[in-house]
Amino acid sequence: MKKILIANRGEIACRVIRACRELDIGTVAVYSEVDRKSLHVQMADEAILIGPPPPLESYLNIDALLAAAKQSKTDAIHPGYGFLAENPEFARRCEEEGITFIGPSSKTLSLVGDKIKARETMEKAGVPIIPGSKFDIRNSLAEGRAGKTGLAKFGVNLESEGEKIGYPLIIKAALGGGGKGMRIVRSEKEMEKAVEAGRREAKSAFGDETIYLEKYLSSPRHIEFQILADGKGNVVHLFERECSIQRRHQKIVEETPSTALSPELRSRMGEVALEVAKASHYTNAGTVEFLLDPNGNFYFLEVNARIQVEHPITELTTGVDLVKEQIRIARGESLSKRQEDLHQRGHAIECRIYAEDPKQGFLPSPGQILFLKEPSGPGIRHDSGIFSGWEVTPDYDPILSKLITWGETREVARKRMIAALNDLTILGIETTVDFLKGVMNHPEFIQGRTTTDFIDRHMKDWNGEESDSDLQQALIAGAIFSYMKSGKGKLRIPHSALRTPHLSPWLTVGKWELGSRSS
Repeated sequence: MKKILIANRGEIACRVIRACRELDIGTVAVYSEVDRKSLHVQMADEAILIGPPPPLESYLNIDALLAAAKQSKTDAIHPGYGFLAENPEFARRCEEEGITFIGPSSKTLSLVGDKIKARETMEKAGVPIIPGSKFDIRNSLAEGRAGKTGLAKFGVNLESEGEKIGYPLIIKAALGGGGKGMRIVRSEKEMEKAVEAGRREAKSAFGDETIYLEKYLSSPRHIEFQILADGKGNVVHLFERECSIQRRHQKIVEETPSTALSPELRSRMGEVALEVAKASHYTNAGTVEFLLDPNGNFYFLEVNARIQVEHPITELTTGVDLVKEQIRIARGESLSKRQEDLHQRGHAIECRIYAEDPKQGFLPSPGQILFLKEPSGPGIRHDSGIFSGWEVTPDYDPILSKLITWGETREVARKRMIAALNDLTILGIETTVDFLKGVMNHPEFIQGRTTTDFIDRHMKDWNGEESDSDLQQALIAGAIFSYMKSGKGKLRIPHSALRTPHLSPWLTVGKWELGSRSS
């Protein structure tokens, strides 16, 4: 394996490129027309344009990706996460073209990548699952319901399914994750609108509109186990990650180990995770996801058949480079560790940094990053796909980077995260940095009492009290002045620039810019 094409963008593409460099493997980036200047394009050895901005015409375009692989004489493709990472058709096409797909086989993806089939398989294997539907709305629609309106047009009796499962229930995309396509339905009257919205979002994000219904559990914890499996029958888990703090069903804070698991419960859940991997004949890296109710009962949720956004916290606590392991397994090598060799050390926390405005319902905040200052120091890692001057486009998921901290204890990791968030400066757009400070400082988080409704219960009325430091205020002022001086046009000033006006040199010092003498 001498050259790998990364069928993705942003921070995960940069992460894969760094792993390939350490393994002396060449890299090929692909990019849409709006990503020409992106960091992953600059980092890779080669870069190939694959289409216009819409994902269906670029990062979800299998023909374009395979054409790029052939053009660059690529040996393997790493799909990252999202887009086509769990698409069995993409894996099958790679297999047919003689290109190694760095992930599970197309057969396994057809099983676990399709959440509906995965649920059925796990139920047969005796793994506890959450009650839900077993039908495929896409196939039902294909049967045709000409002239039908309302719920009848979906080709299945959704009213009956809803009553059988019980409200509230949740709609999910069968071939995706990351909160895309998810909708909570609390009554029959909400069903039609929620199904339509879930189908549209699933189609846009994953190229497939298949959705299913599942019982919605109130106030559970979201616990996932990282697994690795080679092609020789060896499978291990690398312990759990807790991903309970979410907004719009998308994780924003993850940590390991979980404060909810006793050694006995951790052992039991780990054993079930291995059973899931074996039942699905899994290979490569993946994650077995569970919901844990307040009574200590856990239920299989799904298998995420790819590298996860939150994989760095597992790397920091186990010392295993998961992306390198993915590549080694794809090359036919055996796992480098046995289960008895794996141990956790310390505690790690990850905060996802999004280009979103928490004060406006987490609306996306596209625009140019005028200035970026990244944190550094012991126990701090910043996985990023951004830089000063980069344009954040509205065409894709607004994740910018991931800030990860490690400490000997959870409290050390938490305080280190607060310091790192204070040191992270992103000017020109709104971000979730201040909101994440609020999470880290919340008494319930400090006590480790985290559930999937944490934000709705504790942060709904967050008002941005975590103000910026004097240095950040100075940087904001200087960036605003420099931008206006450049004549590039109107500048939208972030809320953070106006939050503590009494500290802002822009309002007190007068005419100045960073690095110059005031006149």
